Order: sequence, then C-alpha cells, then structure tokens
Amino acid sequence: MTEQQHRPTALLVMEERRRGDVYPEAVVKEIETLVDLREPLTRERLAEDPSALEGVEILLSGWGAPVLDSVLLGHARDLRAVLVAAGSVRPLTTPEFWARELPIVSAAAANAVPVAEFTLAQVLLGLKQVHRISREIRERRAYPPDPRVAGAYRSRVGLLGLGEIGALVASHLRGFDVEVLASDPVVDPATAEGLGVRLVGLEELFATCPVVSLHAPLLPETEGLVDGELVARMGIGATLINTARGAVVDERSVVPVLAERPDLTAILDVTWPEPPEPDSPLYTLPNVVLTPHLAGALGAERARMGELVAGELRRFVLGEPLRHAVAPDRAHLRA
Repeated sequence: MTEQQHRPTALLVMEERRRGDVYPEAVVKEIETLVDLREPLTRERLAEDPSALEGVEILLSGWGAPVLDSVLLGHARDLRAVLVAAGSVRPLTTPEFWARELPIVSAAAANAVPVAEFTLAQVLLGLKQVHRISREIRERRAYPPDPRVAGAYRSRVGLLGLGEIGALVASHLRGFDVEVLASDPVVDPATAEGLGVRLVGLEELFATCPVVSLHAPLLPETEGLVDGELVARMGIGATLINTARGAVVDERSVVPVLAERPDLTAILDVTWPEPPEPDSPLYTLPNVVLTPHLAGALGAERARMGELVAGELRRFVLGEPLRHAVAPDRAHLRA
C-alpha cells in the first residue's frame, strides 16, 4: 500500500482477557501497517458509547464480539467489513447486519486446527482402547494378558459432521490405515469421496465404528441427535468423542447406557450444561473423561486466529478476494 492510498480506520472490539492471546503484539503491528487502528474496546464499553463506531470502516473482533444490531449499525454508517478471530459469527450477526451485505470473515479454519489435532489424538487412543484398559488395570491391579483392541489397522472411524473440523480430521486420518465413515446430510457423496470418506447412515456409523467423533453444529435438527439408542449400538470397547457442542448429545438417555456399559468410553470436551451440574453423574462415571474445551484454541494457539484475520485484512485492503468470508446461507452451519 502506497502513501497515497487511503488507510481505512479500524476498531478492535472483544473481551480484554483473551485479547492479547488472539492479537499478540506481532499481529497488532502487522494490522497497524494496513489500517489506522483505534484504541481497543470491550463489548460493554462499546454499548456505553456506540458512537465509537462512527468513522470505523473495518471492525475487528474475537471472543466477546458485539451484537451488530440496528443500534450499533446505526452508528457504523462507514462500516465496510467485519473480521472475527473466532469460529462462529452467529453470536454477533443479526438480520439487520445481513441486510447491509457486508463481508464478514470467520477464523473457523484456524480454530479447526487444534480441535482436529485433539480429535486425532483421541481417535488413535480410542482405537487402542487406552482409557478402557487403563481403567481395568486400576480396578484389577493387574495387566491384561493379551488385550484385544481394534488398533489403527483397517479399522473404521466414524465422523458425525464433515464441516470445517470434521473435514480436517478426515484429512489427518488419510495418513493412517483406517477406513473413515461419516454421516452428514448436507454433504454430497462426491465431496465425501474427495476427502477419502464414505457416507453412511447414523445407525451404521455407531454400530460399526470402534470410534465415533462428533463434529456437527448445534441446530434444531441436531439437538439431542446422539441419544442412548445410538450409543447402545456401539461395539464392545468403543469410544465416543465430542468436541462439537454438548447439546448434540442427549445426556439423559446416554448416561444410563454409559452406566450399564463400562466397556464404552466417552471423551466429552463439551457438555450441556457446561460445566455439568455439581450432581451430574458425568463427574463420577469412570468411563467418562471430561475436559474443559481443551480441544479449542488455548493460550498461544489463539494467535493463529489473529494471524488469519490479519491476512484477510491485508487482502481486503489490497482489494483481493477474501478466503474466509462467511456466506449468509452458511453462517448457521458454523458450530
């Protein structure tokens, strides 16, 4: 960008506690080479003084993004683009925002990386039934003489959902000698085949895969989709992994199955509610592994999302096509 070119005015609005992780100094310096960056605000501060959006052409955000309703948009007459260093844009978009036909960028591709890495690790551990066998060793105080496990040799791995994260998990699994099956009603067989995946129904997915990993967005049609009947179909020693949304699992019907089937293992990085209620059996069931959103970007990993936003900002300023813009009809599919 030459000195004669217009430098857009940008404002960063997100929660303060994670701002430095998402937008570390190096990323902020890169952004400042492209735009005139105003002092950052939180969503709460912006609500107190929405006039801070006047003259802003590019809104940068992340966790704690402001809801772009008619009030804020009324002060953002010069707004030309919104870039969000987070996975979903649903929390901040409104019908009034979409009516403006402004480009909005999501960093879902960057956030997908650590989730897919976590999932891959748990899939491989699940195929070896590491959690189940370690439980049995503690209970019996003895090693099993010849453990029978599926392993990562011509075993099946099931993916519920082939969105950004599910597709990346499938890509990682292509490096292993496993067959990947998936269930996703919005993905066509040709797309699945390109990922090295075969589409099947939910019943077959759960009944034939030693490991099933959930990557479906939370929608009315997916809420409670994974119920006790499906989990009961899983084979001896099978593992269920959920890094998507807790409410995709119907906890009321699944918990009794897990209680009756100590051979099964549930890796739950998300629950509903979150965290579970203090008296939830999820805390005491020995075959449930609870983790607090460890799969998503944490600490220094969050900078990957800020870097994606900085890259998209450069493309926008230079008039180049955006790579991570979210189409209105696809926004609801972001988890």
